[in-house]
Amino acid sequence: MPNTDLFSVTDKVTLVSGGSRGIGKALAKGFAERGAKVIITGRDAETLAQTAAELSTPTNPVFPIVCDAAKVEDIQRCVAEVTNQFGQIDVLLNVAGVNKRKPAETYTVEEFDFIIDINLRGAFWMAIEVGKVMLAQGSGSQIHIDSLNTASPLKNVTPYAMTKFGISALSRGLAVEWGPRGVRVNALAPGFILTDLTRKLWSDPTMEAWGHANTPLRRLGEVDDLIGAAIFLAADASAFMTGQVVRVDGGFSAGMAWPIPT
Repeated sequence: MPNTDLFSVTDKVTLVSGGSRGIGKALAKGFAERGAKVIITGRDAETLAQTAAELSTPTNPVFPIVCDAAKVEDIQRCVAEVTNQFGQIDVLLNVAGVNKRKPAETYTVEEFDFIIDINLRGAFWMAIEVGKVMLAQGSGSQIHIDSLNTASPLKNVTPYAMTKFGISALSRGLAVEWGPRGVRVNALAPGFILTDLTRKLWSDPTMEAWGHANTPLRRLGEVDDLIGAAIFLAADASAFMTGQVVRVDGGFSAGMAWPIPT
């Protein structure tokens, strides 16, 4: 009999790190709408509670847990809380991340550490703590957020790009180590995605025109554009995939548009 539930995430216990806004919120919403048991984390308790209430339904509540991704003790407490309540973790969406756009020589030590601590150190320890649970149960799918910077680094975001190259290495390294024990690890690399934090940047006509010109699908992405790929990586449809980067960027990384005369 064919597997008719290839893309099902129903009842999968899904932990979304950085799930209170932006890409994390959209992914949490997408999984919750498809019957997953979703837990979201974030640093701000008020924003987190508002998001959980917004995404919850009477039959499928979304659970908030305050967790600062830069603090290992917060991550350990969060994972223990999820495991104690649900008994397992089937999917990790490792989304929490920050950025500051400025020339490399102008970063302060504090700004650099802020980006590294959340985007790379925090992502590593979240993957490890959830990974221990998944290894014990012999199954699980981790999805880490990569970036188009790992295909073509952009200027003025060098520390951010460094962390995302680290996420690529993390995803591939864990895939090699954990595959024999039933745990899959992949990465999702968004292109230029419109969020509350980026709409101002992309409202500039020059930026918008450049983004459209260099994206073969001729538009910028919306957060909902990422849901399908994440569902695919979490579900049985991708059962023979691990250590891969799925780029959801409208074709931006496929090649460079140049103004050659037609």
